[in-house]
Amino acid sequence: MQKLTFQLLAMLLFAITANAQNYTISGYITDEADGETLIGASVFDKISKKGNAANNFGYYSITLSKGDVLLEYSFVGYTHQLYDFVLQNDTVINVKLSSGQTLQEVTVVGNRSQTGAESTQMSAVEVSVEQIKNIPSIFGESDVIKALQLLPGVQGGTEGSAGMYVRGGGMDENLLLLDGVPVYNVNHMFGFFSVFNTDAVKNVTLYKGSFPARFGGRLSSVVDIRMKDGNEKKIQGSASIGLISSKFNIEGPIIKDRTTFNISARRTYIDVLARPFMNKYNKDQNEDNNYKENTIAGYYFYDLNAKFTHKINDRNRLYLSAYLGDDAVYTKMQTSDKSMQNQRVEDWTNLSWKWGNTITALRWNHVLTNKMFANTTLSYTRYRSNMGIGAESVYEYDSNPVNNYSENTQLDYRSGIEDLTARVDIDYTPNTQHDVKFGAGYTFHTFNPDVTRLKSKTTEQEIIQDTDTVIGSSKIYPKELSAYVEDNISIGRRIKFNAGLHFSHYSVQNTNYHSLEPRLGIRALINEDVSVKAGYAMMGQYIHMLSNSSISLPTDLWVSATKDIEPMRSHQYSAGVFWRWKDVADVSIEGYWKTMHNLIEYKDGASFMGFSSGWEEKVNMGDGKAYGVELLLQRSFGNTTGWIGYTWSKSTRLFDRPGQEINFGREFPAKYDRRHDVSITMSHIFSDRIDISGSWVYSTGNTGTLAMQYNKPLQGPQAEVASYDEYELPYINSRNNYRFNAYHRLDLGVNFHKKKRWGMRTWNISIYNVYNQLNPFMVYPSSEYSYNPETGESEGRNFLNQITLFPIIPSVSYTIKF
Repeated sequence: MQKLTFQLLAMLLFAITANAQNYTISGYITDEADGETLIGASVFDKISKKGNAANNFGYYSITLSKGDVLLEYSFVGYTHQLYDFVLQNDTVINVKLSSGQTLQEVTVVGNRSQTGAESTQMSAVEVSVEQIKNIPSIFGESDVIKALQLLPGVQGGTEGSAGMYVRGGGMDENLLLLDGVPVYNVNHMFGFFSVFNTDAVKNVTLYKGSFPARFGGRLSSVVDIRMKDGNEKKIQGSASIGLISSKFNIEGPIIKDRTTFNISARRTYIDVLARPFMNKYNKDQNEDNNYKENTIAGYYFYDLNAKFTHKINDRNRLYLSAYLGDDAVYTKMQTSDKSMQNQRVEDWTNLSWKWGNTITALRWNHVLTNKMFANTTLSYTRYRSNMGIGAESVYEYDSNPVNNYSENTQLDYRSGIEDLTARVDIDYTPNTQHDVKFGAGYTFHTFNPDVTRLKSKTTEQEIIQDTDTVIGSSKIYPKELSAYVEDNISIGRRIKFNAGLHFSHYSVQNTNYHSLEPRLGIRALINEDVSVKAGYAMMGQYIHMLSNSSISLPTDLWVSATKDIEPMRSHQYSAGVFWRWKDVADVSIEGYWKTMHNLIEYKDGASFMGFSSGWEEKVNMGDGKAYGVELLLQRSFGNTTGWIGYTWSKSTRLFDRPGQEINFGREFPAKYDRRHDVSITMSHIFSDRIDISGSWVYSTGNTGTLAMQYNKPLQGPQAEVASYDEYELPYINSRNNYRFNAYHRLDLGVNFHKKKRWGMRTWNISIYNVYNQLNPFMVYPSSEYSYNPETGESEGRNFLNQITLFPIIPSVSYTIKF
């Protein structure tokens, strides 16, 4: 027994001694030119063959044995740096990488080591902001979401929409984070653009399966968007003028090498461009002296991003970031009619519709130890939609003023959501075999689902009648608590896995929901260039978005799970093979299977604006499933870059719960169920003055619900008294029973650069829908009747009309960088 005890003590002493011979190297990895942190930059010891990567704030930590080390710091587009020294104690090395010749090459998908063959993370893609800016787009306005729609497994909605449908999920099942803060409605211009101004964006990462445990709250995807910190060396910026919008970005030091700022702004001027046409219209309408009409109408949106960074010392940093954006539609029309003798009629009609987001976040980075990094965040996010429609009429009689009459009606519709959040995230790297992340957060939600207010005032014969009616759902105040832990664990050189657990508690209307969500990703390295991966993720979602439109409108309602509406749940399994085809491209093929539960949809005939007691009475709950295969071939180096993506997928819904049946309780395809999706995106640099880019997309058409047949007309005496609607009614055999024509489109763009004494100027010419393909935006049934003189009867035929939104659209923009 004493011998065994001695052996155990000896082993423990050896372990302690061995651990004592390990030391940690840590610090920040930044861009030498402007001090911007490099997310995902790599540090690798060529002697021990161990490495790690910088976190979302550019901080890294690597623990190695005492002795000689040869550290290589690298990042795509930057010159590698080598540090050769003898490690004898804990060491802080802040590394500044300089851009190399490869910086002139357009990077399509970011750091290969983070999402390629060696990573445990499945279904994750980092997208270069430079490539997003180069992809040809509608009206020449580069867009983050439009770029992500070109990736396998990600589908757009209708023509031009900025909506995302990932692996069979709905648009509300995507967690879109701006500097770690959720954004609820990301659509501008009714969904044709997103709220993310690419001038303010530093890094974009898409997760579409096998989610890390630090993320929660959505079923289908996470889009993690990080804003630029600001140049700490000098003032620089850019300004751009396009067909429908202009924008600028300016950044620089407030205190050199210590405090920085980055400010970006964008605004459309559709309202300004439309003003001459409105003036001409008013002039034409006012040629009659007895009738006057004056109309003012317009639409615009704007974005404002701001971020301030302050380095207190090597262990502490503060960040303050904010976003403010709004869309506004307005119409004001006044008419005056004096055509009737001794009578004057005046009418006023007003429409005011405004929606947008406000986001603020205060963040504190603190290096607890050389192995432990903490990020504490306080944030506020708000989305709101306010719509008002007003009408007023005045009738004045010169002969008898007592009979004067006036009527004023105002209808207001409001909805919104607010979040106050406190969160702590900790990165802990005990050694190169473990990379541990854990943290917790608390969110206080305020949901204001829908409030309709109707006010009217009538004055007749000096008698005033007022009514004021408010109808809608009451505000609710859910409280959400979450916690997580995850670990990247290496077992030897070839086996690595990411295991994690996400827990959440949701309290609403005296009802408590819990969700314990395991996450697992495994990578087996076959050789240096080929790996096999598999993953599983369970996700929970406590909020829903109600929409009964094929495009994204601000009438879409964000609502909370309640005592009657349960949270959504999903289970996703995925597996794939990843191959690094040296000097050519990276290739991946993935398959997935996903089940979704407690999905909600409007009942047939229900809509966002109604006079029932609440939205819960307008919806049914059901389930869904989706499965598919995705192929991606991507090249992220050299003068020619791009990717080819293909997706085969299927997505269905089943609403068969008693009393909540849709489609008679039978399974039906999801609206954006598409069997085939193909995307080809390429960029080529001819020289430092000219580069071109293009993208071609093809997808199976969306589904829709249409009457494909009509019942037979009534016969005999009944037909004589029946109206048309009564004796020929449409018959719909199932939901989403019609599939639109296939969608395909080619976009091209070219950039002409020229260096100036003060910086760089760029002309961009792009063409959206080059070969003018008439893609379906909407399809609706119609009828046509004609009289047959031979039979003396009317003959008719039914057919479908297709509406196309965007034909070929050329655009041009001018950008200066200084």
